[in-house]
Amino acid sequence: MEYVYAALLLDAAGKEISEKTIMDVVKAAGLTPDEAQAKAVAASLKGVDIKDVIKNAQSMQVAAAAPAAAPAPAAKKAEPKEEKKKEEEAAGGLASLFGGA
Repeated sequence: MEYVYAALLLDAAGKEISEKTIMDVVKAAGLTPDEAQAKAVAASLKGVDIKDVIKNAQSMQVAAAAPAAAPAPAAKKAEPKEEKKKEEEAAGGLASLFGGA
């Protein structure tokens, strides 16, 4: 995660996000940088507008949170029906053990 954080810091500072700059930030934080991880993060972020991605992610979270709150009461109404069906199925299964319906 520290490599992603380094990339976010570099983007916020308006600096180039590259393998070298990511490694410099990680090293400045007192960690031992891993060249392979820095290279992977730099390559995956090449051509990506980080500010735009963050903006879209935040709007998606807000949009997803609103509909999730509404169905909860409906789901609770469905539970008794499901429980009743399960009880009936269980009773039917027990009856078959004793030669009943």
